[in-house]
Amino acid sequence: MHDALQEEKVFKDPVHHSVYVQDPTIWKLVNTPEFQRLRRIRQLGTSYLTFHGAEHSRFSHSLGVYEITRKIISQFERNRYADWPQEEKLLSLCASLLHDVGHGPFSHSLEQIFGTDHELWTAEIILGDTEVNRVLREVEPGFPDKVAAVIRKKYEKPIVVSLVSSQLDADRMDYLLRDAYFTGVNYGTFDLDRILRVLRPYQGNIVVKESGMHAVEDYLMSRYQMYWQIYFHPVTRSSEIVLRQIFRRAGELFRSGFRFRFMLPPIQALLEGKLTLSHYLKLDEALAQTAFGQWADEDDELLSDLCRRFLNRQLYKYAPLGPEDGDWLEEVGREWLRIGLNPEYHMEVDTPMDSPYDMYKPGALPNGKEKPPILLLGEQDRLTEISMKSDIIQSIAGLHRGKYNVYYPEDLVLPHAHRLSSETRNKLSI
Repeated sequence: MHDALQEEKVFKDPVHHSVYVQDPTIWKLVNTPEFQRLRRIRQLGTSYLTFHGAEHSRFSHSLGVYEITRKIISQFERNRYADWPQEEKLLSLCASLLHDVGHGPFSHSLEQIFGTDHELWTAEIILGDTEVNRVLREVEPGFPDKVAAVIRKKYEKPIVVSLVSSQLDADRMDYLLRDAYFTGVNYGTFDLDRILRVLRPYQGNIVVKESGMHAVEDYLMSRYQMYWQIYFHPVTRSSEIVLRQIFRRAGELFRSGFRFRFMLPPIQALLEGKLTLSHYLKLDEALAQTAFGQWADEDDELLSDLCRRFLNRQLYKYAPLGPEDGDWLEEVGREWLRIGLNPEYHMEVDTPMDSPYDMYKPGALPNGKEKPPILLLGEQDRLTEISMKSDIIQSIAGLHRGKYNVYYPEDLVLPHAHRLSSETRNKLSI
């Protein structure tokens, strides 16, 4: 056992009011350069261009996930539940704190462009030549491997993994409350205290006492609403499209031998596909936005226009698409070429269903890619999957209502509106 801090450390937090740190290992991890870097990564990527309050960081979210995990474990310990492995407390707290340490700038948007995976980078930071690794090895030599195994969902005790990664985990509970708070909406609110009281360790998993079903219904409804009102917001999708196109264009230019007036080594390594851990840790949103500011003056007209759009929030307009619009889209591509636009960049079809955010799926298997379902613990210790008892959850479980939109730069199209077909003008409301 490791000694507690001589004096408990307390972070003031707008969501949990206070975050309590009692273990020296957690305090040291918070103060590593790799964890401090998360202050420079926004939790919600480009959503700040839609919801101006969404400036909160991965740093504050990670502290929140740690705090929820700490509260869950404290409840298990107070009630002396036999199924909770007490020796896994520090491991669970470290994995909760570090679960997002590998996120890059603009999070999921960057992953889609370059095929990077924040979980793999998280494991590399935990296992590599880092301050985080040195702090974890002070616990015991093999401790970094255990933390990485939890984050990769390969640890031998599923109950530890499920605290950080399940359909009712500390990660989701914090980001829903935090994202709702900072975007200024009420959709993401639910009774966290009630949920924490009804969680139980049981047969190597975490389940919910049946009397707590309605609190979980509220949580899943909040999650459902947040997807459609916040995470899938069409304006946010527009900013993500422009962001992806900046990096796509920069990559094309780089591969063609274009001489950039301004290039930072970490971004060059990213474009080359030769990112080292050292480069990756220098990649944050401040660095990316610095590059965009300089690229706005590059000789390539397309790259400079895209960078100005992103920095000045002159995003693409969107119009809804129906399943019958495939032939029309091909015609729009030809019209774009006629008026001097690039259909590869100035028109993009988007549906939210390619988003990394996930719905509640009752049939998910614990050993598959999907996260295991939420189980209710009833009388005589009988387990029931929650949608079997809840009409509300059954009605939203696995529900897909992804809408297709076509995105385009209205300001570049409008001067040529008279040259477009009436169908195009009508569909784009020009």
